[in-house]
Amino acid sequence: MATIDEIRKDFEIINAGEYVYFDNAATSQRPRQVLEAVSSFYKTTNANPLRGLYDWSMGATEEYENARKAVAAFIGNVKPEEIIFTRNTTESLNLVAYSYGMDNVNEGDEIVVTVMEHHSNLLPWQMVAKKKKAKLVFLEPDEEGFISKDEYTSKITDKAKIVAVGHVSNVMGVTNPVKEIAEYAHEKGAIVVVDGAQSTPHMEVNVKDLGADFFAFSGHKMLAPMGIGALYGRLELLENMQPFLTGGEMIEYVTREDATYAELPHKFEAGTVNAGDAVGLKAAIDYIQNIGFDFIKEREEKLTTLLMEGLAKMPYIKVYGPKDPKKHCGIVTFTMDGVHPHDMSSVLNDDKICIRAGHHCAQPLMQFIGAGSTARASVYFYNTEEEVERFLDKLSKVREVMGYGA
Repeated sequence: MATIDEIRKDFEIINAGEYVYFDNAATSQRPRQVLEAVSSFYKTTNANPLRGLYDWSMGATEEYENARKAVAAFIGNVKPEEIIFTRNTTESLNLVAYSYGMDNVNEGDEIVVTVMEHHSNLLPWQMVAKKKKAKLVFLEPDEEGFISKDEYTSKITDKAKIVAVGHVSNVMGVTNPVKEIAEYAHEKGAIVVVDGAQSTPHMEVNVKDLGADFFAFSGHKMLAPMGIGALYGRLELLENMQPFLTGGEMIEYVTREDATYAELPHKFEAGTVNAGDAVGLKAAIDYIQNIGFDFIKEREEKLTTLLMEGLAKMPYIKVYGPKDPKKHCGIVTFTMDGVHPHDMSSVLNDDKICIRAGHHCAQPLMQFIGAGSTARASVYFYNTEEEVERFLDKLSKVREVMGYGA
């Protein structure tokens, strides 16, 4: 197993140690292996996949489909044709909302979501509910962020057609009981849509074991380039769905009046595909599997524990989410008495420390916990104990900088 010093050499942007990067829940950094894979594609195989009968195009097609196979294996050895490449989790969830939701939700039906959802797994369902005159039902957590069995069994009824839930909250850090929720939702006849953006980089995922009918995630949170994501959908559902986008390579035959669509998965991949970044996603998967989720979990739990122990020594700090650091999935969200999170972030930036401040695209959750805005420090396996100490030291001086005295 490589040491942290050896791992950090793969990440040129952070290896110098000038900056402390604690915004990993928003986007991760990329190792040289991923950057080299993308660069190599454009240097040696740059052609449209699926469209040419010459070497470069056939090579690009092979690399693109190999990336699809890698994603399929990564999330539980599903069928490659059940994997749709998209730009990100947001596009994937919109695809499901438009192509499945609009055709399968009717007036009087219910769509169940949690109040913790990222806007990407809320706004598409708001749209469907409004257009189809359905009702949105919200699952609410306890003060630590956990959704109880009583909560989901009382609110997922026979009227539910879709249950949409984030696997891990991007604010509270909690891992939701997706498997249990899915089992109950299926008993009620609903399908389950899982936002896996925050879970896939940090833990082994098996979409079949979870009971997900759809599962979406983004490459940029798990070492891959921005602009590449993936959607898993059960084959029988995808086969009966209309395409979200039309044109380009998603057709089989077109006349002046009509068209027939290509087989899965290409029916949902209109236009020139993002083959280079799909290759980057495969390289990121290879890197994560080489590091291992056991190592990732161990590092994140150690760093999160140090973070929360340090924050507990500051009486003016309030931490949201579980009391147990091991249940935060590397995410620590907090506020500071008398100091707006934006000011906190700005002061820390002067010391070259990067954290996120704001509503984290989860405004209903902010309203639920009574905080208009929060700060969030999120770690990944390449972060160090020294970075945590530096962050805590500088954070402890923020109130003094803002004029509160020593």
